[in-house]
Amino acid sequence: MALKIVGIHHHGVRVGDNGESLDDVFDFYTNVLGMNHDKSRPNIIPGWWMNTGGSGQIHLMGGELPSPVAKGPGQDPATPHVALAVENVIEAREELDRMGVEYYTANAGELQQVFVHDPCGNMIELHQFDKCRCTSANRGESE
Repeated sequence: MALKIVGIHHHGVRVGDNGESLDDVFDFYTNVLGMNHDKSRPNIIPGWWMNTGGSGQIHLMGGELPSPVAKGPGQDPATPHVALAVENVIEAREELDRMGVEYYTANAGELQQVFVHDPCGNMIELHQFDKCRCTSANRGESE
């Protein structure tokens, strides 16, 4: 049986790795693209969570790699990834275990994150749909 993906919640991208000013990056996303940032984002690493309307976010992640939240080689949530929401993160972990898929976990407050790599090495974050700040409903905002 496959996992039950219910949405794309955010795309995590690296910024500043090629010497770009983080202020210039923020200016581009706010003043060129017209996006607002999630002011309640925890300050774990440099960057911002930019709201894409009510349905998701782009996580702009800067700072040195490995980040302070890295669990080891290939296990750094601050590397580029796409975050997908699942109906039930516990059931998703049980299904990954059943299928023998390697993953690692991290917690961000109440949010349990599960990270897997596809066969090409792309990182995918899985988390429960109603526990993240990616959607405006979970941030307590109207769309």
